[in-house]
Amino acid sequence: MNTPPHTPVLLDEVIDSFKDIKDGYFIDCTLGYAGHSIEILKRYRKIKLIGIDRDLEAINFSSNRLKDFKDRVTLYRGAFSSTLLALKERPIVGLLADFGVSSLQLDKLERGFSFESNNLDMRMDTSSTLTAYKVVNSYSKDRLEYIFREYGEVRSYKKLSSAIIEARSKKPIKSAKELANIISKVIPRGKIHPATLPFQAIRIEVNSELKEIETLLDILEQMAKIGELKGAVVSLITFHSLEDRLVKNRYRKWVKRCICDISAIRCNCGKNNDLGKILNKKPITASKEELKINPRSRSAKLRSFNFF
Repeated sequence: MNTPPHTPVLLDEVIDSFKDIKDGYFIDCTLGYAGHSIEILKRYRKIKLIGIDRDLEAINFSSNRLKDFKDRVTLYRGAFSSTLLALKERPIVGLLADFGVSSLQLDKLERGFSFESNNLDMRMDTSSTLTAYKVVNSYSKDRLEYIFREYGEVRSYKKLSSAIIEARSKKPIKSAKELANIISKVIPRGKIHPATLPFQAIRIEVNSELKEIETLLDILEQMAKIGELKGAVVSLITFHSLEDRLVKNRYRKWVKRCICDISAIRCNCGKNNDLGKILNKKPITASKEELKINPRSRSAKLRSFNFF
C-alpha cells in the first residue's frame, strides 16, 4: 500500500482542538493509518508522537508513512488500555482516540467486517482468539440476546437470536454475507442496512470495545488525579451512542467540583475535585463538505477536555 487507505474523520476539527498544546508528547491511542498523526506532526513541530494500535497491518503501514518523522515517532502494537499504563514519557500534552473502525478494515473483505465478506472474523487484533465466528456459532441464546440488546440496541434482539440459533443448528454460519442474509430476514430494511446494528454489537463483543474505552477513561482519571496530565488536551471521537455516552458522562464527572452525596446537608469535600474543563459542550460533528467527501463521517462525534 502506497496511498493512505483511510480518510481521517474531523481532521481539521481534531487539529484545532490541540491548538494550545506546547512541547511534549502526543499520544495517538488509535493510530490506524496515521491520518491524524501525520498532520499533528506537521503542524506542531516540537511535539513527539507515540502511536498505539492493535492492528499489525496499521502499525506497519504507519511506520512507513511516518518515516520522515522517525526521530519524533515511537509506535507500539497493542491495546491502548494496557500500553498507555506502561508509558514513561512525560509530559503528555495531548491524547487522541478515534474509536471508529478504519476504512481498510471495513473494505478488506478478508477481515470479515463487511456485509459482503466471505469470512466471519471482525478482529482488530488478528492475534486474539475471539472471533465473530465463535460469537455467532457458540454463544448461548441469552448471551446473543444480551449483546444485540446492549451493544447494538437492536429492538428485535430475541427474534434475531432465535433465527441465528436455528440457522446454525443446521450448519455453521461461516461468512459475514451469510449472517447478513439471516439478519435481513428478521430486521426490515430502513435508512441503514438491517445488519448494521447487529454487526456493530458483534464487533464490540469481539474487540471488547466499550471496556477499552472505559479503561482508557479510568487511566486518564487516575493520571490526572496524580498530576500527570497538567494542561493536557484529550480529544475522543465516537461513532455511536454507547461510546458517546461513556465519554460525555465521564467528562461531566471530571468537571464536578463537589462530589458529596446529594443528601448531604453541607459540603465536606472541599469543592475542589474538578479535574479540568470541557472544551466543547456539544459534540463537534462533520461539516456538509466533509460528509460529501467522506460519508462514513456522518456518525462521528468529537468531544475534547482540557485537564488543569
